[in-house]
Amino acid sequence: MKAVILAGGLGTRISEETHLKPKPMIEIGGKPILWHIMKIYSAHGVNDFIICCGYRGYMIKEYFANYFLYMADVTFDMKFNQMIVHNCEAEPWKVTVVDTGEHTQTGGRLKRVAKYLEGEELFCFTYGDGVSDVNIKDEIAFHQAHGKLATVLAVQPPGRFGALVTDGDYVRDFMEKPSGDGGWINGGFFVLSPKVIELIEGDHMSWESKPMQTLAEKGELVAYKHTGFWHPMDTLRDKNYLEELWKSGKAPWKVW
Repeated sequence: MKAVILAGGLGTRISEETHLKPKPMIEIGGKPILWHIMKIYSAHGVNDFIICCGYRGYMIKEYFANYFLYMADVTFDMKFNQMIVHNCEAEPWKVTVVDTGEHTQTGGRLKRVAKYLEGEELFCFTYGDGVSDVNIKDEIAFHQAHGKLATVLAVQPPGRFGALVTDGDYVRDFMEKPSGDGGWINGGFFVLSPKVIELIEGDHMSWESKPMQTLAEKGELVAYKHTGFWHPMDTLRDKNYLEELWKSGKAPWKVW
């Protein structure tokens, strides 16, 4: 099983961080959010990754090229020009990093990595900026059971603003993070048949436009409804919120 992760966008809504690095390399708890996403998949047995790079993609390549250095203690013996790596815990990952173009849309990025999916019956697909406690194994099993071309994680996001519960002019309660309006949205964790790539015309096409709309019209897109934790990292406020959860030691997406 392979997982394709989109990691090439500019991340303009969190420009405080992305002027220096690609959005998936923004750190939560000292690790890139890309690492957190890969750990979620790995916890459910998915360890073969295809990373679709674009903006500052060389930083993602450098991260994995130097992964052992980031994760281990190192002794540099200057006299003998040697480097000794200590206590290294290797992940069971195979990571293919692909330059899919700086301005390519989400669908175009997927189409560009099609050759790395040859021979696969299905694969996982997600964005490089959101975390969840979704059970990937269960979503895959759900996808296999319905037999359609595509499964999308459906989530109900919390409200963005605190809500007042009033009685006349009196405030009786305050909810800091109330539920949203009850609508289901695209949670970004997909399970797909490689056949869906045939619906993508080229670099200019976003995955969320014609491909998903066509699948929906043909009855080939099924929602896997998830009522647990899900949160994107669209803004600096989102980043700080995820950081606070991680520091608390109770990050819901830490399923490993």
